[in-house]
Amino acid sequence: MLKALKKMFGKGEGEQPASAPVTGSSAPTPDKAGETRARKPKADKPARESKPRETAATAETQPSSEPPKADKPHHERLHKPSVSTWKLEDFAVEPQEGKTRFHDFALAPELMHALHDLGFPYCTPIQAGVLGFTLKGRDAIGRAQTGTGKTAAFLISIITQLLQTPPPKERYMGEPRALVIAPTRELVVQIAKDAAALTKYTGLNVMSFVGGMDFDKQLRQLEARHCDILVATPGRLLDFNQRGEVHLDMVEVMVLDEADRMLDMGFIPQVRQIIRQTPPKGERQTLLFSATFTEDVMNLAKQWTTDPAIVEIESENVASDTVEQHVYAVAGSDKYKLLYNLITQNDWTRVMVFANRKDEVRRIEERLVRDGVSAAQMSGDVPQHKRIKTLEGFRAGHIRVLVATDVAGRGIHIEGISHVINFTLPEVPDDYVHRIGRTGRAGASGTSISFAGEDDAFALPPIEALLGRKINCEYPPVELLKSVPRKH
Repeated sequence: MLKALKKMFGKGEGEQPASAPVTGSSAPTPDKAGETRARKPKADKPARESKPRETAATAETQPSSEPPKADKPHHERLHKPSVSTWKLEDFAVEPQEGKTRFHDFALAPELMHALHDLGFPYCTPIQAGVLGFTLKGRDAIGRAQTGTGKTAAFLISIITQLLQTPPPKERYMGEPRALVIAPTRELVVQIAKDAAALTKYTGLNVMSFVGGMDFDKQLRQLEARHCDILVATPGRLLDFNQRGEVHLDMVEVMVLDEADRMLDMGFIPQVRQIIRQTPPKGERQTLLFSATFTEDVMNLAKQWTTDPAIVEIESENVASDTVEQHVYAVAGSDKYKLLYNLITQNDWTRVMVFANRKDEVRRIEERLVRDGVSAAQMSGDVPQHKRIKTLEGFRAGHIRVLVATDVAGRGIHIEGISHVINFTLPEVPDDYVHRIGRTGRAGASGTSISFAGEDDAFALPPIEALLGRKINCEYPPVELLKSVPRKH
């Protein structure tokens, strides 16, 4: 499969498309074959007429040609915090056979300091594979599930690029140098949180734009300081772009995360509009990540990347041995009783339940709450502020059961989820791997239980084919099918 993909992108046919060195300078960078490659310099851009550039020289002396909508304060770039008390020697990591250290890459001390704080001594397979190419300026396509460390892989590439290349002297406040597009609000929030942790000592500014949140509040953070790394959902980013608040012509690195999910959700037309606002693909570095390499995903990658490196992490690595998997054969009418009794009889305190439709999620959550179980729902119908509050409550242990659709469940990274229950089996096998990956994280053990009824048992064979093994199907014990006691 890997050979076919490489052939699709013209590898081995004597073609050597231009690619970009991560330094962003005009000096060529040697690649692993000893050849030199450099991105084309940007062409001069026409001056904007919508609003003046915010610079130290012009902010005080240039009168506005039109009445401002609101005062836009200019702040100088944040100074890098002092790291004099920390030395790289404080982050000692012994070489291990078969493992790649972050020390094995030429990363900035500020970034290494953050990795030390986070306790990340060794790269995950996707990180080791991707960074070997992207830190040399190559575009890359990565196939990896959520939870494999791909977020840190592309953030480290972005941060390295921005630290090695000085920012332009003239620059709009709303002109990001790196752009990450993700399909769901939860995933955007998580990526931005990870980016903030990794840029802790760099002075780089991270911002996130998502729908369902106060537009003016998001606008105020954009007006207060320069944006270095912008993480956004497609719709909200277009809102800012079309209003002239965000300009994408200085994007040096662009990341498309969960491209397959964006296809499923119908976001590709919006993504196309966004990409047209960025520099040509020969003048930016583009990284694309997807859980699956479908024909549609690869066609998009071919349009948007230049000579990309292809890195694949097999699904078997994600469906970890730390997750114990069970399937209960149960009638549809008995599914709720089984769910209620599993949670209450075993006294589980942090459970995630997946269903395929928003109306199913709502009904399950309402019945659990009515029957005295602390529960909350995560679906596209829930307002964003409430979804964030729900996640925090679940993380803190105030909410016992979180019921979610696959779309809403994307990007949820909460430690300590002991059980994942598939109330309905997913129609897409990869979603099963994603679901059970919510438990058994960071080496901890976890359990997944799937309910196979007359309406969804057909989905089990494709899941087993993806996993490469059978999952034992059993009938639930009689005590787990007892009637739910009525609450007075």
